[in-house]
Amino acid sequence: MNNWVAVDDPGTDGSAAGSMAMVGSPSLSGSALEFDTTYTYYGGERYYASFGDDTTASNFVYDGWVYLDSSSGSIANLEMDMNQVMPNGQTVIFGFQCDGWAGTWDYTENAGTPIVPIDHWVNSSAPCNVQTWAQDTWHHVQVSYSRDDDGNVTYQSVWLDGNQQQINATAPSAFALGWAPTVLTNFQVDSFAPGSSSSTVYLDNLTISRW
Repeated sequence: MNNWVAVDDPGTDGSAAGSMAMVGSPSLSGSALEFDTTYTYYGGERYYASFGDDTTASNFVYDGWVYLDSSSGSIANLEMDMNQVMPNGQTVIFGFQCDGWAGTWDYTENAGTPIVPIDHWVNSSAPCNVQTWAQDTWHHVQVSYSRDDDGNVTYQSVWLDGNQQQINATAPSAFALGWAPTVLTNFQVDSFAPGSSSSTVYLDNLTISRW
């Protein structure tokens, strides 16, 4: 896809800026997407792209390959999300991240209501710390989740390099954002450092299955 956009995430402390490029190395397919991010004071940069307008699918599998180089020591969280507008016009946020602060896989919930939302991260019982991911190698990340008609999301399992961990958690995650029908994916990188830092991450063979 050539429609990726980079934005500073105002939900993080500090600030961030990012740029993207298609590269032949490192890659698995021959053409990987490179994310170059600079941060100040725990900032975070969100990269996103819309890939459809399917409002009816309710089951999803996120499947992508991530490559970290020596700059990964500056990364706190690696976030791999998906958003979908439902037939009722509300947007479901399927938020999922490897949390280097808590050392867990996290998922999002709306702790408020769709009209007055409170977007909140929840630590699962499944361990994950991006600081421990091996550098200069590809990591395979797969996440399965589903939703009901009210926007309650069930996060089922996550696989990292073929090792399955059960999440088995359901959370409300519908938001009245006023979006037009869309299905989009987010890839976010958050800083681990209080000062200035930078990182380079690569994404390849990203597939999101839906039915």
